[in-house]
Amino acid sequence: MNRILFASAFLVVSISAAFADGIPSAVPTAIGRVPAALSPAPKASAPKLVEPHLHIARSNLVGHARIALTFDACMGQADERILSTLVRERIPATIFVTARWLKRNPAALAVFLQNPDLFELENHGQNHVPAVDTPTLVYGIASAGSPQAVRQEVEGGAAAMVAAGIPAPHWFRGSTAKYDLSAIGEIRAMGYRIAGYSVNGDGGSLLGAVITEKRIASAKDGDVVISHINQPTHAAGEGVAKALVDLKAKGTEFVRLEDVEDTGDDKTTE
Repeated sequence: MNRILFASAFLVVSISAAFADGIPSAVPTAIGRVPAALSPAPKASAPKLVEPHLHIARSNLVGHARIALTFDACMGQADERILSTLVRERIPATIFVTARWLKRNPAALAVFLQNPDLFELENHGQNHVPAVDTPTLVYGIASAGSPQAVRQEVEGGAAAMVAAGIPAPHWFRGSTAKYDLSAIGEIRAMGYRIAGYSVNGDGGSLLGAVITEKRIASAKDGDVVISHINQPTHAAGEGVAKALVDLKAKGTEFVRLEDVEDTGDDKTTE
């Protein structure tokens, strides 16, 4: 019996010594300690994004609201419902074009260039990627992801515009109209004003005609409206065209961004 007790005690001491020396590599898991290699990696924090507002100087005249119409031409084809209304009604607007859209729409570009009193053409980027300088997704679209990529998006869009015979742009609006603050600083340092908005007219061209018409027709003195002119198969375009006629009938003054003073938040126009 003494021999058995002595052997058991010796075994306990041996195991204790082994733990103290750190010999067993799998034992820590068994006693509730998770090896560092199996610990979950910390998640990278998503960048803080802003969606800047922009307003123009008001007319301050009763019954004579002043608004700026801005249209994004992202990809796809020109929406003739909107374009023909702007030309027929002689309504000025600022159009933000991408390099990708310019390649596919030479006829619409010709209309813009033939009507310099109506259309101000500005920069919407090269490939329609969000101007965010850290990797993330915005509405499912991968961001530029680095300061260098943001610069390429801006410079590539401007280069395509100049190559197409458009005057060098002074305004930039990125895909999704969302930015991180560091990207805003980078774009401003390149000499651009960044175009926010105060009225989302068509919800990215995804709204129906009726609600789109109501949204745009609700614009007030000093508002900047954003809509899209590149989705001819979407119902929103019908609502945009109708709202333009409604606003004109009310005596609305339409201006381009280059025509008036403006105020943007998040240091987008300072």
